Amino acid sequence: MYEIGKDVLPHEYRGTEYSRCSAFWLRLISYIFAGILALCVLKTLKLGIEGYVAKPHTSSAEVSQRADIVDRNGIVLAKSVSSGKVKLYPSKIKEKDKTAIAVLLQDTFGFSQKQAFDYINSKKAGLWIAENVDRDVLYSLEKKNRRYDCFEIIWYSLRKYPHNNIFAHVVGIAGKDEGQEGIEKYYDKYLKENTDPLKLSIDSRIQNIFYEQLTIAKNKYKAKAVMGMLMNARTGEMLSMVQLPDFDPNNIELYPVSNRTFRLLRDDFEMGSIFKIFNTALAYEYGLENREYKIDAPLHIYNKNGKDAIKPIADVSSFYRNTVKKKGIHKMSADEIMLYSCNTGSAQIALDLPQNAQAEFFHNLNLDKPLQLEFGKTQMPFIHKKWGPTEIATASFGHGISITPMHLLLSVNAMVNGGIYIYPTLLKRDIGSIQGERVISPELSEKLRNIMFHIVEETTGISAKVKGMEIGGKTGTAEKRDPKTGKIDPHRNVTAFISVFPISAPQYIMLLLMDEPQPDRQYYPKTASYNVVPTAGNIHNGIMTLLFE
Repeated sequence: MYEIGKDVLPHEYRGTEYSRCSAFWLRLISYIFAGILALCVLKTLKLGIEGYVAKPHTSSAEVSQRADIVDRNGIVLAKSVSSGKVKLYPSKIKEKDKTAIAVLLQDTFGFSQKQAFDYINSKKAGLWIAENVDRDVLYSLEKKNRRYDCFEIIWYSLRKYPHNNIFAHVVGIAGKDEGQEGIEKYYDKYLKENTDPLKLSIDSRIQNIFYEQLTIAKNKYKAKAVMGMLMNARTGEMLSMVQLPDFDPNNIELYPVSNRTFRLLRDDFEMGSIFKIFNTALAYEYGLENREYKIDAPLHIYNKNGKDAIKPIADVSSFYRNTVKKKGIHKMSADEIMLYSCNTGSAQIALDLPQNAQAEFFHNLNLDKPLQLEFGKTQMPFIHKKWGPTEIATASFGHGISITPMHLLLSVNAMVNGGIYIYPTLLKRDIGSIQGERVISPELSEKLRNIMFHIVEETTGISAKVKGMEIGGKTGTAEKRDPKTGKIDPHRNVTAFISVFPISAPQYIMLLLMDEPQPDRQYYPKTASYNVVPTAGNIHNGIMTLLFE
């Protein structure tokens, strides 16, 4: 029988005597363990508050590294190196070590004796004394800190750009956590997640020649800005992209923020007579190539009241003096109008085109929208919404429409590479057939190339010639508008030159542009033939052996 409240086997405990002595020792042991535990907790809290300085929080081996960026030949353009910042804890410095630590601060960081002792005797719990410190310096400091136990080192990855300014706008910059501009920004995910270098299409040898010659030109012509690009006409690979003024990505704080704007993509310019390439293509498309136009007098465009809608369209005085008067030429065909860069003839061709033909052609060349490229988005072009006689006539020779240099490069490339509009890349591509959209026929492309060849051989592009290479090209000069009034300012202009070579089977296309160049000699004009074309010739001379080695 079981009784409630009684043990199941009560007989097993009969005769057992409870020991008071045992209870005392058990309580004592539990108190000791509780005290030890409390001391451990307090020590942990103290270390958490003060920080443990015998070892860095992050070792150099644990710092995350971005992949290198290299050019098409493997030359390093951007590289991550281990770096860090150093914190000093004055309260941890022993009196007997102060002099030795002062000498260490002077030798390691270049502090003066006064500055070193100011840090050592500071009343602050801790203060940062250096950042972006070289890896080898940090390793040395870590070893010395085993003795002094008063430094804290935080390791991180620092991005270095060994070529300084030369690739600034292409490569861009990266912060400690992510890419901020250029390739660093648009390929941030790859650079974070991979160890293999990101290989660009850029050729550092070509880039250096562009940089050198554009620097010379900027100084010689006292231009506000100069810029240039070279692209493979078949693959869209960008071999060079340079603009000045620029910046050093290693020291961006020394330069105005405006220098970092990628103007090749982000600034719109009126491109002047280079637009005559498009106008001539339209003349052929609509059967106007054999029609002759009177070019020996300014062209009037009248409004509904019979008055001039705009200032009469005219050509430069040298055109009338050297072409009309000296050569006795009073009429020109479409080919000749482009060859001699005649504004009045171009306007007449445009006005003979079917309604909307010009606007539709510009649309097919993406001149009416921003371009979303793999390395950035371009600015929206400034283009007419309504196309009246004035807009049509002036657009034929590149006035009244503003586009980015990248828009122009890609559009002209489609005119000369056989008729295919291709998009650019900054990544190295394998050789292959052209991938893109057809905008004109191969036959028309060949006709345009032939005219461009004669421009370099005979007229405005002569100083871009080099021995051993047949080059085609087209010049452009446009007066800028006053940013406040919007009116044309005859004292400020933009000059541009686009070249293609070899002209019989284009492999490369190059664009140079100068913003507000000045004459390098008294009485010289500020037109493209006198500044940007000779600069192109210098670049051609430098790069041909590299491109066709």
